[in-house]
Amino acid sequence: MINLKISTAQFENKSGDKEYNLSVIERLAGEAAAKGSHVIAFHECSITGYTFARKLNKEQLLDIAELIPDGKNIQTLQQIANKHNIIILAGLFEKDEHDNLFKAYVCVDKNGLVAKYRKLHPFINPNLLPGNEYCIFEIHGWKCGILICYDNNIIENVRATKLLGADIIFMPHVTMCTPSSRPGAGFVDPKLWENRVADPTSLRLEFEGMKGRDWLMKWLPSRAYDNAAYVVFSNPIGMDDDQLKNGCSMIIDPFGDIIAECRSFDDSFETVVITPEKLTQAGGSRYIKARRPDLYKDIIGRDHLPEQKVVWLNRKND
Repeated sequence: MINLKISTAQFENKSGDKEYNLSVIERLAGEAAAKGSHVIAFHECSITGYTFARKLNKEQLLDIAELIPDGKNIQTLQQIANKHNIIILAGLFEKDEHDNLFKAYVCVDKNGLVAKYRKLHPFINPNLLPGNEYCIFEIHGWKCGILICYDNNIIENVRATKLLGADIIFMPHVTMCTPSSRPGAGFVDPKLWENRVADPTSLRLEFEGMKGRDWLMKWLPSRAYDNAAYVVFSNPIGMDDDQLKNGCSMIIDPFGDIIAECRSFDDSFETVVITPEKLTQAGGSRYIKARRPDLYKDIIGRDHLPEQKVVWLNRKND
């Protein structure tokens, strides 16, 4: 494996405006490539927008969804990767030939589609079907996996992806700044975003507190640490439909340390070089070897009916 120069990005997407969103993806990808980055990762549904989809019926969702890899905007993404000679990861809504709908995330390079993953735990729209398999692929000799947003809250998904060989796990999100039963959670007032130039402090306090980054720090570094994996977290900044998101796109190393993070209110990216040595130096690599599945394989694998509730998503009010 080479030392890999990787970027994680954040930007304010426009709902349903794939042309605009791809123009931002191209600009940031071009800037990252000019600085020598091999890879750049964008957030969940970065091509299409995300939160607005809770208001769409199936026909409307089919209209913005695409076939993969033959869809127009997947082809555009590949052309961007080819133009700038950089690997790009980005998200969108997918439809298949039978009009089944999924939340998808793709990796493309100059030659075309490298990998496609379907979210295992979708919830933004009841017409979305869950994916049913993990995704492992290679980038310059590094084995990689993808888990989208809520997928990462089920810790078994992260461990399974690691056990399948992933040393880098891409974790695209649209998260934070929503109500929850967790103390301190809640929406952030969009007026603070509108007034961010005159009063950045009030916005930063909301973004940094329990509504935002403080919550993320409760669990995200542990996913990297426990699994001795690099984590590439990408999240939008600004308004996503009627919800304000706080960015904090970051890269975390196998020690659980943040080694790059977007701290701006602007469309931006941060870049870091990752090295293979940390994969075996970090304690998680030893803990994985010390596992005793004979003790818990029947416990973890026992029958269970999945139940998924999202506190802020009340379909009666949509």
